[in-house]
Amino acid sequence: MEINHDYNVQLFKDLGFMRKQCTECGQYFWTLDKERTTCGDSPCDQYSFIGNPITSKPYTYNEMLKEYREFLHSEGHTPIKRSPVVAKRWRDDILLTIATIAVFQPWVTSGLVKPVENPLTIAQPCIRLNDIDNVGRTGRHLTCFTMGAHHAFNTEDDFKYWTDRTVELCYKFMTKIGIEGKSITFIESWWEGGGNAGPCYEVITHGVELATLVFMQFKKVGDTYEEIPLKIVDTGYGIERFVWASQGTSNTYEAIFSNIINILKKNAGIGEINKKILDESAKLAGLMDIENVGDLRVLRQQVAEKMNMDVNELDKVLSPLEYIYAITDHTRCLTFMLGDGIVPSNVKDGYLARLVLRKTLRYMEKVGITMSINDIVDLQLEELKENYPELMKMKKYIHDVLESEERKYAQTVNKGRGIVQRMVQSNKKSSVSEITLDDLINLYDSKGLPPELVQDIIFEINENEINNLKRIAERKGELVSDDAIAEIKSKQIKINVPDNFYTIVAEKHEEEKSDVQNENIDSKKELPPVNVNGKSVEPTEFLFHRNSKQIDFKAKVLAVVEDHVILDKTLFYAEGGGQKYDIGTLSSIDVIDVQKQNNVVYHKVSDVKSFKVGDMIYGKINWENRIKLMRNHTATHIINAAATQVLGNHIWQTGSNVDTEKGRLDITHFERITRDEIKEIEKVANDIVLRAIPITCEFLERNEAEQRYGFSIYQGGVVPGDTLRIISIPDIDTEACGGTHCENTLEVGYIKILKTERIQDGVERLEYSSGANSVGEVATIEDLVLDSASVFGVPAEQLPKTAERFFEEWKEQRKKIEELQKRVGELVKYELNNSFVKVGKFDVLVEKIDADVKELMNTADNLVKDDSIVVLLNNNGNILLKRGDNVEINMKTLIRQVAKGGGKENLAQGKYTEEFEEIKNKVIEFIGNSSIDYII
Repeated sequence: MEINHDYNVQLFKDLGFMRKQCTECGQYFWTLDKERTTCGDSPCDQYSFIGNPITSKPYTYNEMLKEYREFLHSEGHTPIKRSPVVAKRWRDDILLTIATIAVFQPWVTSGLVKPVENPLTIAQPCIRLNDIDNVGRTGRHLTCFTMGAHHAFNTEDDFKYWTDRTVELCYKFMTKIGIEGKSITFIESWWEGGGNAGPCYEVITHGVELATLVFMQFKKVGDTYEEIPLKIVDTGYGIERFVWASQGTSNTYEAIFSNIINILKKNAGIGEINKKILDESAKLAGLMDIENVGDLRVLRQQVAEKMNMDVNELDKVLSPLEYIYAITDHTRCLTFMLGDGIVPSNVKDGYLARLVLRKTLRYMEKVGITMSINDIVDLQLEELKENYPELMKMKKYIHDVLESEERKYAQTVNKGRGIVQRMVQSNKKSSVSEITLDDLINLYDSKGLPPELVQDIIFEINENEINNLKRIAERKGELVSDDAIAEIKSKQIKINVPDNFYTIVAEKHEEEKSDVQNENIDSKKELPPVNVNGKSVEPTEFLFHRNSKQIDFKAKVLAVVEDHVILDKTLFYAEGGGQKYDIGTLSSIDVIDVQKQNNVVYHKVSDVKSFKVGDMIYGKINWENRIKLMRNHTATHIINAAATQVLGNHIWQTGSNVDTEKGRLDITHFERITRDEIKEIEKVANDIVLRAIPITCEFLERNEAEQRYGFSIYQGGVVPGDTLRIISIPDIDTEACGGTHCENTLEVGYIKILKTERIQDGVERLEYSSGANSVGEVATIEDLVLDSASVFGVPAEQLPKTAERFFEEWKEQRKKIEELQKRVGELVKYELNNSFVKVGKFDVLVEKIDADVKELMNTADNLVKDDSIVVLLNNNGNILLKRGDNVEINMKTLIRQVAKGGGKENLAQGKYTEEFEEIKNKVIEFIGNSSIDYII
């Protein structure tokens, strides 16, 4: 369809705005200034507010937020609470909240759910990491920012307002705070995102964009646009940018974080910097298109030329302060991330939190800050508590996580040197001359090594090689020639860390869907399509939602597809939400599997020939099976609530599996759950059971459910639809859940946590049982204890002390054995050293010794020399081959001649079956006949 949008709103007509075309970029814009020829945005216009505030008074962040909220409230917009910065709490397509409209997607924007208020205003903390490498350098980039917005959701029957009112509100607010109307330009533009599109205005003053006004009214289908029934006013006001423009500081960081910056500068010993340098840097950055460019050396060069300085000297002056700016931004970002419950890990949103955290720690090291990261976050919490008091409630969790992550980072750095050294050695042997970007990303993702650390280590390795050459020459009384140094440098490993490295990895992980959130046992089985007389079958009525204790029912057969029966109603629970399916009978025919697709339930039966469309059937579920599932499912809710009570509000369910015998629950947590914590979780869970709390079930509109209970109702995963089934254990746990549950906590019976395991970084799995199953599990544990006590010949109560005594005695004996083995090893080494034979240019040892695999390895390590090959066998069929540094024969190739095994070029091991002498002869013959085929 052809789109013709009239950008000439009523305000422009009333006040005399003129439409012009920018002489620099060619865009059309609206202005009151007759003399203006450019659109006002950078790079067409330079920032003119730096050193020249444009509002009637300077505003702090809190003051601007208050001014904005009160203005829109006075203009008929109902303020609503912010949402978490963790978007996966209510949607499964993005990880972080990147804009206010994300709060209303997909349910409100699709028209499925009405907005909680209309029109409304919100001030939403947002996180975008696609420019993380520019933060601190350009003056304007932030990872964490506050987007103010007013939204109107218009339908044909309930139309609130559109372009006229939207532009009027923006202009009215800007002039109310003192911005001159003549300086404001409205640039005509077009917005697209998430499959939707619409015209928009970019609102500019003094070179900086302060707001965007979008009118979402189309759906993009291929290369065309289709009009959508819901017309959405989607605005975005950059609160931090308004503050910056009101103060006229050199950059946005000085406007938002001035108190924290001063504290960090003092701690790091950074003196005052010429303000003119900072002003010029920000102004020139505004003139450059660096939104997606990591390399800022061009900007540095331009500032240096403007200030008549050497670029390296300028870098020394600016870099420490830029690190400080980035640290202030990143710690605020972390405060929101952790305060809203993200657990740092190596996947999804946890990965992004750890990326920001480790980048912050690295910058703190570089600039020499002695404060802990917790000290800085505490400063952020103080600044934020007026508008975000909920973050203070998470202070202990934030502290615990940051301390844990600092320890992990320190361990990573300690291991880093060895990892990089081995990579350098491997690259040199393979004639690979550089560490590539893919190498750096792999080292960061798999080992946690920041690229700057890798670069420092490689620079140090390269420098040591040259220094060693010089030391050797000095001992000989010689000088190292420039040619010799140049030759060494030509063979050294090169590395180039792109300035936008963190942006690259952040974008890579932001694009990955949040598939960790709901790793339940939900079936992925493909079901056959079903229709009757060319029409789709109506959704199945779920009788178990009315009464989970009903065991039999009558229903009509709507369709028979392959080995599945489709009914108009059913008591059979279809596998989903982490819960296994019900079993039972349909007219005495066994139901062996139950699945669901588009709310149509497929009953897989053992004999489908007995069913015809239109038949009335009698169905009966297996009650013993159902009650076990109900107990374990309810226990899942109870354990999740107990874990939250014991471990903290950051606990979030990432998956579950509810079966008849046992259940499992996967939850986020930043470290291993201790034995004492497990005991406490189990105690709290059973206290809930014994309180005999009635469990309620109600159907609520999505908005009402979220307003009443918060986003924690989605612990079990994002639930589609405008109406949610809410299962509540009052004051304990409330979730949107379609499963079968007990009616009272007492029905669950005794809950026993059987084990825990770390299934991935940041996620703990709890396995448990309930009811009679728990009694059986406890009896099994008791039998194990009594059997163990019988082995030791002591009463059960003395088992721990007896086992400890035996363990200590065993450790002492092991020490003695190891000492004896060491002495024997020395004797063996002495004897074997005399057993090498000369084969060609190599010293070769092939011997069979009495040793385990570990001892074979240690012995080979002790015996091998630069020009030797060691082949050791033991009596258990193990064989190990190791070569010296000057040997070119491939051990992986050699072992294949004499045994089954594998390994690397310098080390191989496996299992042998031939006689020792035959193996020895083959090894010596192979080495003697070695040719170019076996050379690396």
